[in-house]
Amino acid sequence: MTNEDKLFLDRITEFSNKVMKDINPDPRVTPISEQIEYLRPIMEEIAGETGSSLEDVFIRYMDLASEASVARSNEFDNDFADFGTIDFAKSPY
Repeated sequence: MTNEDKLFLDRITEFSNKVMKDINPDPRVTPISEQIEYLRPIMEEIAGETGSSLEDVFIRYMDLASEASVARSNEFDNDFADFGTIDFAKSPY
């Protein structure tokens, strides 16, 4: 991810954290379509600034958010790789 990509993603994430702070992100509670509507204003703003279409901004956001999610997951896996697996049947707890 380039520095420009990170700034782009961080900008939308910061906006999301403000406008959706009281929204349950579980898609069973708040449908994805509704969550995306909350992000429309910042995406429209970015589209206007960059001369991109709203759809292109959305696709870029989704791609970068997926990339960041995979990176976080890999980092988590690496951090806990030394723990191995736990056999709960043999655990005294």
